[in-house]
Amino acid sequence: MNIRAAVVERKGGPFVLRDVELDAPRHDEVVVRLAGSGICHTDLMARDQLLAMALPAVFGHEGSGVVEKVGSHVRKVAPGDHVVLSFLSCGICPACLKGVPTRCSSYFQYNMGGARIDGSATMRTRDGKVHGNFIGQSSFATHSLMNERGVVKVRKDAPLEILGTLACAVQTGVGGVMNALRPEVGASIAVFGTGAVGLNAIMGAAIADCRNIIAVDINPARLELAREMGATHAIDSSRADPVEEIMTITGGVGYSLECTGLPAVLRQAVDVLAIGGRCGMIGVAPAELEVRLPMQHLLDGRTVAGIIAGDSVGDIFIPQLIELHMKGRLPFDRLVRSYPFEEINRAVEDVEQRRTVKAVLRFD
Repeated sequence: MNIRAAVVERKGGPFVLRDVELDAPRHDEVVVRLAGSGICHTDLMARDQLLAMALPAVFGHEGSGVVEKVGSHVRKVAPGDHVVLSFLSCGICPACLKGVPTRCSSYFQYNMGGARIDGSATMRTRDGKVHGNFIGQSSFATHSLMNERGVVKVRKDAPLEILGTLACAVQTGVGGVMNALRPEVGASIAVFGTGAVGLNAIMGAAIADCRNIIAVDINPARLELAREMGATHAIDSSRADPVEEIMTITGGVGYSLECTGLPAVLRQAVDVLAIGGRCGMIGVAPAELEVRLPMQHLLDGRTVAGIIAGDSVGDIFIPQLIELHMKGRLPFDRLVRSYPFEEINRAVEDVEQRRTVKAVLRFD
């Protein structure tokens, strides 16, 4: 079928709206008409080739919409169902069989390969192949072709246009706290970076009944928003040493989250841990970046672990997030600003200039 997609044709280039031919669904695939798609920092890193995916390409991985077509073997969803598009996994490796699909041994091949796992293209133009299947979906387009494993059926009374943000920003932030760190009631946690993921992590910490929820950033407006989302303390790290401030407040936190992808910030997130504390690393960084950590910190039982997509199983966690939202406990919609699909480059600029926390493209 013919669709409209935002194509990145060169490193760091703009998103160009083009007519694209989308492949027909195979027996285990579905076609989804997009209602909305969030813009994530990971999309922009791929645009800038800090994440390896060949160009030209269609990015986007926070899609939500309505199922239009299904393959002959699909039983998970049917045409007319409302769905959120999440990441893909193989389903058969040891990690997948243990219920940890974010640790799938083929995660990068399924989600960053630019094509199906067998190498076949999902989209093309008159000029030739366009790399798609980004995080299984390439949702910067009017329609997405998705393996049914990555499709999550959701209730129809939820706000479909913004639900795609649950697949990454919300799932990553809230899940980073609730699924990965699992702080006990009354625990202390420090969240470094108050972008979309960090702010969702703060909401997750509030849901988990953490006592001290400390937000760290250099943007006063974001820190004020963090307080509104549940932070009990806010530290402007451009004006004060966050390690000294946090140690003064708590004497060391049991948990921390690093949401910036900056080595210096990861070091701070480890330095504020109490003995036996746990640091979750969420921020995506170029592969060559390294960090230095004091060995004694680790010997004393402090741990650092990477977290992808909140260590979540989308089919289980995304409906739970929707329930929390519908009950007023997870107001992630307050972070969202919608843009017409045709204004994708303005939306990207607003995200990069930090004028918008979470931009969502709207497909009317």
